[in-house]
Amino acid sequence: MTRKHKPFPILENVLIEAIAAEGKCLFHYEDKVVFVSFCVPGDIVDVQITKKKHSFMEGRIVRIVQYSKVRETPMCVHFGICGGCKWQNLPYEEQLKAKQQQVFDQLTRIGKIALPEFNPIMGSVKTKEYRNKLEFGCANKRWYTKEEIEAMPPREAGKEGNLNESAIGFHITGAFDKIYPIEKCLLMDDLHNQIRNEISRYAKAQGMSFYDIRAQHGLLRGLMMRNSNTGEFMLLVQFHYDEEGDEQRAQSLLRHVADRFPQITSLIYVDNQKGNDTFGDLELTTFKGTDFIYETMEDLKFKVGPKSFYQTNTEQAYHLYSVPRKFAALTGEELVYDLYTGTGTIANFVARRARRVIGIEYVPEAIEDAKENSKVNNIANTLFYAGDMKNILTDGFIAEHGRPDVIITDPPRAGMHPDVVRVILNAAPGRIVYVSCNPATQARDLQLMDTAYKVTAVQPVDMFPHTPHVENVVLLEKRDN
Repeated sequence: MTRKHKPFPILENVLIEAIAAEGKCLFHYEDKVVFVSFCVPGDIVDVQITKKKHSFMEGRIVRIVQYSKVRETPMCVHFGICGGCKWQNLPYEEQLKAKQQQVFDQLTRIGKIALPEFNPIMGSVKTKEYRNKLEFGCANKRWYTKEEIEAMPPREAGKEGNLNESAIGFHITGAFDKIYPIEKCLLMDDLHNQIRNEISRYAKAQGMSFYDIRAQHGLLRGLMMRNSNTGEFMLLVQFHYDEEGDEQRAQSLLRHVADRFPQITSLIYVDNQKGNDTFGDLELTTFKGTDFIYETMEDLKFKVGPKSFYQTNTEQAYHLYSVPRKFAALTGEELVYDLYTGTGTIANFVARRARRVIGIEYVPEAIEDAKENSKVNNIANTLFYAGDMKNILTDGFIAEHGRPDVIITDPPRAGMHPDVVRVILNAAPGRIVYVSCNPATQARDLQLMDTAYKVTAVQPVDMFPHTPHVENVVLLEKRDN
């Protein structure tokens, strides 16, 4: 016999006290912290406890008794379901305060190092349609909310092959196999909504199969969309060829999309037979137009391909990159290393104020784009290398290319590998500019460098309104000893 667990309690009329990490809020109950999503400080709510741990609990709201005075009406019809914009119910000014506090808390509590007074956070220029890239999953069985299920008439749902169950949308938080259909996302140019909805309509009308991630079967697998401030639009469609005729069906869909949306300047597709949706190691095929689009920043042009990393908030990227250029304080005589250079955006952005810039990046295609970006912009003082950072950036590499005066580093969320930190310390540049999308791992790395470098400036930057994510730029200068 299986042992039945007592159901967790519902706590009534609790006051939401403060904002916590990962877009959640918190309150205290019986000497424990309880974390809840989709609420704001000042809300009075009934909460169903869903998880109990030794030092904390998690819950979900079952009823809002009284709304907080700081609450804002969410702009999106999918708020509270897709999980992407957990702070739409919080005024933007309050979001910025919370992000500033998040950076301060993580650098002080995790880093435990001396810090200067922080600069006020730089808010995003746009708070709607600010993204230049979105990815959507396809599924043969869509996910339903509890409310949608309760409102349904009796039906035969969930049967294999029932195209009414198919969906294109976002993954439900914490569920790799559940897709919620998205009708309208307000984070990107509205054209992407029109394209995505038309692909869904056409595919269902033609009887195309949607992907089943568990069975790894189904033709239509995923979409990736990019647009740029030059007016270009890229669409990458991922297919999964299973049966005879699938390739012809895929071509038919691509022709329909190309004819229906002439705004698409780069239409690309791939047959992905892997167990996951990543396509960085796959060969892509261009159906129409080019295999890239251009972004501009000041008088520079940047070539961005489907595999390239580029900051997803185009307008705010300029303000973000202006910070490391300012912190680097270049005079034209410096050798600069740009680590995790991506498509060479920062490297080319600062190159005209440096003697030479050397960029290193893991993705070979991004490095080719970085070289092309230098060429397009007539920049001749950059060098780019592709490979794993800890394998490329070695003491031997520095001996060959020269000891940097300035290092700019913009690592992924995991931060820098300890070997990379060690080589940076051995290189002993006068200044290090650390751009981070995760202040927690940044704080850890700052602690590793604290014996040799002191933090002299901190500048938080908001790149993702309505989400808890925040970028942070730190200037480190070599200690006198």
